[in-house]
Amino acid sequence: MHCVVVGGGLAGLASAVWLTEAGHQVTLLERRGSLGGRTIAMPVPAVDDVPDNGQHVFASGYQHLMRYLDSVGTREHVEFPGHMMVRLPGGDTRVSAFGGMAGLRAAFGDLPGVTGLDRLRTARAQVTLIRQALRQPAWLDDITADEWFRRIRMPQSARDALWDGIVIGLTGDKPDISSAKVPADLLVTGMRRARETRTPISIGYPTVDLDTLFIDGAQKVFADAGVEVRHRAVVAAVDVAEGVVVGVTLADGEQVSADAVICAVPVWSVRGLLDQVPEHESIYEAIEHLTPVPIVSVNLYLDRSIGMADWGEVLLGGEGVLEQVWDRQRMHGRDASRNHLYSTTVSASYELTNKSNAEITDIQMDMLRRYYPGAADAAVVHSHVVRMPKSTFAQRPGTAGVRPDQRTSVRGLALAGDWTRTDWTTTMEGACQSAARAVDVILESAKRQPNSRV
Repeated sequence: MHCVVVGGGLAGLASAVWLTEAGHQVTLLERRGSLGGRTIAMPVPAVDDVPDNGQHVFASGYQHLMRYLDSVGTREHVEFPGHMMVRLPGGDTRVSAFGGMAGLRAAFGDLPGVTGLDRLRTARAQVTLIRQALRQPAWLDDITADEWFRRIRMPQSARDALWDGIVIGLTGDKPDISSAKVPADLLVTGMRRARETRTPISIGYPTVDLDTLFIDGAQKVFADAGVEVRHRAVVAAVDVAEGVVVGVTLADGEQVSADAVICAVPVWSVRGLLDQVPEHESIYEAIEHLTPVPIVSVNLYLDRSIGMADWGEVLLGGEGVLEQVWDRQRMHGRDASRNHLYSTTVSASYELTNKSNAEITDIQMDMLRRYYPGAADAAVVHSHVVRMPKSTFAQRPGTAGVRPDQRTSVRGLALAGDWTRTDWTTTMEGACQSAARAVDVILESAKRQPNSRV
């Protein structure tokens, strides 16, 4: 078959790679000048470096993402140390882990800053939370995660220490915005994957830049298999005739015929592309409900080490200002003779997005000095601020079921992207799982129609 993949982000890359593995001819259309979507490296000439557009981390339960890395030959570049560090103002640290003694202590309410009776209250609330996640009440999608925590009487100290951060990490948005059902579903997915693999979920990181991890290997696959990759190819419409996909039309009027199409564009780019699909209005409904959430990342090049104790550290109490710090020397084996690179992340960064680069840098350096005594005299060699206003999407209360399935009513057409229905929310794993399902739709359809169009 000749298969067209629309969109060169992670979902599109995975779709194209796996269709190629299945032996089909593939054309990949990307509207921008480069591949990768929201998972890219960004050259910074001022310091002759190529940092990422934000630190990306992995959960050990990411099955489909790891399959993609196997396909492009870069899985060796991901490490799972099994722990992260929580850092308190002033410099004290504590290991955060989901397994072992650290995980057992957390289950019994022993969290940073949680003392006295709050430990007992935390343990009780956590039991209720897990029970309601596994057997979800009908009202769970009617309330926010914040309201859920208040209903189960989760102490504020436990929320500050762990649970608000978990919601932000899992959903990309704040507890008072995100539907309670979203973190509940993700907790269940994580527990299921831990049971299947018989290991606790742990957090890992790439040891190379994102271009090397995600894009370079895919480009080699494409070159070896004769995949046509077209940049600056803006698709205006997916073309359908008598319920069967026949190709796509570009913005300049060119028509590209195809036996199958996977539409793997971001949710905010899909409107208008699927007008010929009978259920396009219900698909477009996702655009209204999955509203964008900004993330601000900063690559800070400092003249010295700030004395991090681990590869990545969560700052307790830093929500909205500076939540996570990543030691790229330790993660990538960087030469620190010229500078030390620290990557920072602020999810749901509504308050930061309108500030200037200088203001964001000053705010984050002030926070670093509060948490790291070694940062007191550190000077900024260069600061690279990355704003991603549509980095993730919010799922507010009442949006359960709005994400469309990968299968459409049009034969030979499938959807992919983290915004389509998966076991995960807006994650790299969600993007790759959607691609796997979209490819399965195409291959199953081909088997049912061996002597005609898919």
